[in-house]
This record gives sequence, structure tokens and C-alpha cells, in this order.
Amino acid sequence: MAIDKSLALRKDIEDVNEIPGIHKLLNVISCSSNMRFVAIARVTEERWITAVSKDDIEFGLRPGDELAVESTICNEIRQHHIPVVIEDVDHNTIFCNHHTPKQYGFKSYISYPIFLKDGSFFGTLCAIDPKPAKINNDGVRDMFKLYTDLISYHLESIHKLRQANRKIKKQDEIAELRETFVAILGHDLRNPVGTTRICADMLLSSKIPEAAKKQAEIIKSTSYRMQSLIDNLLDFAKGNIGEGISLNLSEDNNKLEKELGEVITECKIINEDRLIESEISLHQKVDCDTTRMAQLLSNLLNNAIKHSISKKPVLVKISSSSSQFSLSVINHGETIPKKNQRELFKPYFKSKAKNNENGLGLGLYIASEIAKAHHGNLGVTSEDGVTSFNFSMPVESSLESTGTLLG
Repeated sequence: MAIDKSLALRKDIEDVNEIPGIHKLLNVISCSSNMRFVAIARVTEERWITAVSKDDIEFGLRPGDELAVESTICNEIRQHHIPVVIEDVDHNTIFCNHHTPKQYGFKSYISYPIFLKDGSFFGTLCAIDPKPAKINNDGVRDMFKLYTDLISYHLESIHKLRQANRKIKKQDEIAELRETFVAILGHDLRNPVGTTRICADMLLSSKIPEAAKKQAEIIKSTSYRMQSLIDNLLDFAKGNIGEGISLNLSEDNNKLEKELGEVITECKIINEDRLIESEISLHQKVDCDTTRMAQLLSNLLNNAIKHSISKKPVLVKISSSSSQFSLSVINHGETIPKKNQRELFKPYFKSKAKNNENGLGLGLYIASEIAKAHHGNLGVTSEDGVTSFNFSMPVESSLESTGTLLG
């Protein structure tokens, strides 16, 4: 069966645009290198296609737009696989008479090849500017190399996720493939998440414009959100093979309040257009795993934001008394039917809401298992458009720092 090359290339363009934070990444590259046009191009022997771009010079290329491949330096990179860096075309002995800068009117240029995990050439991460730029240095070169590796990691993860999704739709294989699906995600997402955080930390510790630092902070925050997803997946996988959720208990309210506050702050940064209010009042010491409690709150809060009305606030209420520790997340949205409320905490349960189409259906399940591990209870009430997820646990408990099986 012949493969439709145009369809495959269109899917490649879509994959690039599905990479989390890809536009923020291009913004950071532009600010850090002073190159005002930055793009990822899908390059083959016959075609040069814009996958995604940041264009501050009105070069005019948007996703799907093409250049004649023979007119580009990227085509030469496709053949020799060597990065090209030009600070000033007029003073570059190799490219001063080259047809590409003459045709497209740029003075500075940098392009690094992107290779997939199997070694095949995908395209380039490239940038141009009509003015000369100081880009032939270790800092810029290392940044481009790091980002091309990051893009490659993400594309590989997207490809594997798609393959896993195709398989998991077959009901007769779902029991076996569920483990494979989770294992693929949990393993292959760790590298790009770690690389994302390294990139953000490098930028935040370097001398770059404030605008670039803000973008780097958002990228770093997004990496923590991805880590939360991985944690949910791995917890589910471990539960299925009998390892369960382990607890590291402590009575440290300062640490507990700090970690819960960080979750709320992170959600505010990622969802800057949403109003998130919080009330935290810890009067009694709480014996719990603070990291797991932060994971529980993160799952509940992300769920509330996803299903709430954008103009209404999401409220987080956390308190401890002499008898119990309570945590509630309240949002305004569609009332959850009673029959669905019983199913919410089961793995892979997803509502039919449009904003939940890309969810994995594990967040509430993992939250409920964290609650059980603490000998607590997680429930939900939903009436008249107000939904509240409520967790409570005894303050004085006989918990032990051991694994608690999922399920």
C-alpha cells in the first residue's frame, strides 16, 4: 500500500505544533539570539515546509507555507548534516556570494539539523535576521543543539503515544496494552521533561532580557505540569504491578503549606486568565506525605480548572483542626450527574466535555488512591452548577511509611 507523502508531511507539521510550549521556546530563542525570525522546518529532498515560526520581520511564513527546497541552505544541511552559522553574510567568505541570502535578504543566519531517534533527518531549527548578529559563540550554539535534541525527544514521544493510542483502541488487547501504554509514556517523557527543565534553568541563570526570562519561567512551570502527568502514569503502572503508592510521612506544616502553595502558584502561572482563590489555615500538625498531598491538590485543581466556567473563580480551602485535616477544591460549571459521580474515581474515566478530550482519566483516580493511603476519604458533591471535591483525613493516625496498594 502506497504511503501518501503529503498526508505524512502534514502529520509531521501537526506533531511539531503539539509539542508543549513550542511557541514559548521560539520566543526564548529569538530573545536570546537577537534573531527576529525563528522557525522549525520540515525538510525533505523535494520540499521545505514551515512547521512553526516566530516572525518579527514580516518574512511571511506560517505553518504549512513552503519555500523552494533548492533555494534554501537547509537543503544543503539535509545533505551534509552540519550546522551553519553566519554572523554577517557580507564578511563570510563561504556565503557572501551564495544565492540564498541574496534571494531572501538576510545578513545573519543559523540553522541546526533535527534528527529523529532512529537517526533519520527531520528538518532544521533555523533563524534569520536582515541585520548582522553575534551568534557564532558557544552559548548560542549550545542552545540550538540543546533545543534540537529537545524537539527530537518530543517528536519521538508523540510518535510513540500515537502508536500506543492506535493499539489501545482494540478492546481485546486493552488489558495487556494498558501497561505498555503507561510504560512508554512514563519512560519516554522523562528525558524531554528533564531537558526542558535544564534549558529553562540555563536561561534563568544567564544574562538574557526580562521578556526571555519570563518565557523561560513559563517553560519551567510547564515542565513541572508534565512531571505531574508522568507521576500519575507511573503511580498507576506501579499500582497495577503491586508496588502501590508509598508514603514518606512527616509532621511538618511549614513544608506542607509551602508545597501546597507552590501547586496553587504554578496553576495560576499556567492558567493566567483564570481566577484561583485559596484559604489555608493549618492550626494542627498534620502527619502526611507532603509531596503526595501536593500531588492530590494538583490533580484536583487541574480537574477543576478544566471543567469550570472561565469567568468564575476556583476556590481552594485547606484547614486542620484537632480532629481532622481537610482539603476542598470548589468550581462552577456543569453539574455532574449522580450516576457519573460514582465513576469519577475509576481509572480512565473521562467525561464527554470537549475540554477533556485529551485527558488520560487518571488524575482523580490517583488522588483517591493517595487519600486511601492516608486512611482518608475523597468525595464529591455537585449541585446547581457548583462542584466540590472534598478530602479529609484524621489528624492523629497510625499511618506507616509503607506502600499502599492501588485498587
